Amino acid sequence: MASKSPAGLSANRWVTFLAHFLFILAAWTVFIKYLFPIGYALAIGEPWMRYIYWDFWPVVHVWLGWALLVRPTYLYRLALGIAVLEILIISIKFAHFLVQPEWTIWRTNWFVNKVFVLACFILLLTTVVLRPGLLRPGRHFNPGGNTHEGKHESAH
Repeated sequence: MASKSPAGLSANRWVTFLAHFLFILAAWTVFIKYLFPIGYALAIGEPWMRYIYWDFWPVVHVWLGWALLVRPTYLYRLALGIAVLEILIISIKFAHFLVQPEWTIWRTNWFVNKVFVLACFILLLTTVVLRPGLLRPGRHFNPGGNTHEGKHESAH
């Protein structure tokens, strides 16, 4: 029987949920930081790069999501490091922003995106701290929801 996560889901489903949360965040970030600004700039006749907020985090989020699914030996350290770093960076940015918020379409998109990124990494950090065994190597992704730990099940 699979262990339960903080949300009451089986271990494999919980970690798969976190991985997919990261994939969705990466896609959303690419849209609001690249595609939307490029489309807007082109629509009003501005240079296409004018409103882009350059950001490498979507690549990191996809890497971490992939790692949650395949469970490399470095997963625990990667998840812990990125979660702490993201929470720290976003908290500092929020502290600066909320002193004198600028609620333009650009900053509002940024803020809403960061709220969801912060929520994702709080969930991930909670998992890392409270249930580190969920991230151990050898518990591979299986779309059927079962966790396989390198054992072959007999058909008997």
